[in-house]
Amino acid sequence: MPDAAGGLSRLEQALAALQRVAGAPLRVWRSDGRRLKWVAGPPAPDWVPAVNGGAGRRVQTPEGPAWLEPIAGAPGVWLEIREPGAARSGPHALAQVVAAILGAEKETVQVAAELSERYEEIDLIYTISEILGHTIRLDEAAQRIVSEVANVVGARRASLLVYDPVLKILRIAAARGMDPAHVEPIEVDEECSVAAQAFRDMKILSYDPSTPGAKNPGCPDDRNYRGRAFLCVPVLYAAPGGPPRAIGVINLTDRVGEDAFTAGDRKLVAAIANQIGAAIENSRLAAQEQGRQRVQRELELAHDLQLKLLPAPTVLTGLADVAVRCRPAESVGGDFYNLLRLHGDRVGVMIGDVSSHGFGAALIMALAMAASGIHAEVAEAPADVLARLEASLADELRDTEMYFTLFYGVLDPKAGRLTYASAGHGYAFHVAGDTGAATRLETTRTPLGFGSARGEDRALPWRAGRDILCLFTDGLVEAEGERGERFGDSRVVGHVIALRERPMEEILTAIYADVAAYTGGAAASDDRTVVLLKA
Repeated sequence: MPDAAGGLSRLEQALAALQRVAGAPLRVWRSDGRRLKWVAGPPAPDWVPAVNGGAGRRVQTPEGPAWLEPIAGAPGVWLEIREPGAARSGPHALAQVVAAILGAEKETVQVAAELSERYEEIDLIYTISEILGHTIRLDEAAQRIVSEVANVVGARRASLLVYDPVLKILRIAAARGMDPAHVEPIEVDEECSVAAQAFRDMKILSYDPSTPGAKNPGCPDDRNYRGRAFLCVPVLYAAPGGPPRAIGVINLTDRVGEDAFTAGDRKLVAAIANQIGAAIENSRLAAQEQGRQRVQRELELAHDLQLKLLPAPTVLTGLADVAVRCRPAESVGGDFYNLLRLHGDRVGVMIGDVSSHGFGAALIMALAMAASGIHAEVAEAPADVLARLEASLADELRDTEMYFTLFYGVLDPKAGRLTYASAGHGYAFHVAGDTGAATRLETTRTPLGFGSARGEDRALPWRAGRDILCLFTDGLVEAEGERGERFGDSRVVGHVIALRERPMEEILTAIYADVAAYTGGAAASDDRTVVLLKA
């Protein structure tokens, strides 16, 4: 049974509807291991049905005869149907409907939990990126990074060791739960050191003493890892065009609760290790090049994070023909999009453009991507999704003095309707499949970050399998030709109209080919993003 209050509210609503169809009062009961407890439906009198076995049966209640039917797929959950009549197929069918409702609510809660966990990981990456972006000295950044990573994975003791290529040792750069002054440097060829082994092999080493047959990769007689779970992750760095190489190690041990480190912990720490690997390397170059190389790598990291967060069109396979492309400019920008599979075979489509460029804009984009998926699962109305997203990013937008435009539309092909809200994003068009008429989808509120009113949803008819939703950002519109003329939105929409019977990918290719020819292949000064969708 879902624990969320919203889930119970929807169950109550569903029961009320089923009661009207069945013409009989319905209640849901759940066992606590000893007796049944009322969960939903009309308030129960001072009576609790007894459970004998797992099959449905007729019971006598203070309110009259009733049928008690187990809910398939929900152990310990029963449906009470009062005055069910002689037929038993009716109660069974109602129980199947309730089982489907409970299953859907359980899946919703699980998805929300997974999205929340991912948001926490994205927030950790954001925090570490912010630390690296505002700190030049490695020792200052390392201590904060170690503390942040230890907090997220629940490690009481943590350390970051950095490789000294001259002395061929791993030297302590930061520590938590221990005094760095008491940590001796480790020679990288030391046989009994787990950290040295992870550094040499460039592989993650972990140990869980509670696992039968688990082998401690260190030397048990000489190392204090014995008896406690630990995680040792190499910090890797790959120069452009070169193979990755180890430049340090992150050690984590004494996890809160004595638990072993999970596969998710290993994956997250490995991502962090790769991220800070560039920072360690850049710190060695800072004295010679005044931090120029380090800043460039930070922009590359933000660029990589941006591209990894953007979903592939395949997430909507079976629901829509989708083509998307995001071409970042030379400097990292803040363009983003999201594609969402919503319940009832509906499709959520989002495109946004952060006001600024560079590292800060990419980080705002990453947070917006993580939060938008969560809010789209919870809120039904597009205007509510925009309002919730603005509230969750209010502090970051205020501190960075940024804002961003955003369009979010929900397509319901079965109902033949497109519902949308637009926070100042003027490049959204509906193209009719039969006539080719293009309609600009007007904005419904100001951009996010200004703290303006919520705005309202707007809806328009949608011809399933015919109409096209065309979304893009201003980087495409403002692309300049050799004489300084802008490319303009009419050229983008013109390709969609002319090729509307073709697959979306063909239309997208034609648009970008035209832009390249128009600009003479010149480097873009702003991100160029296009989303085309037919559902």
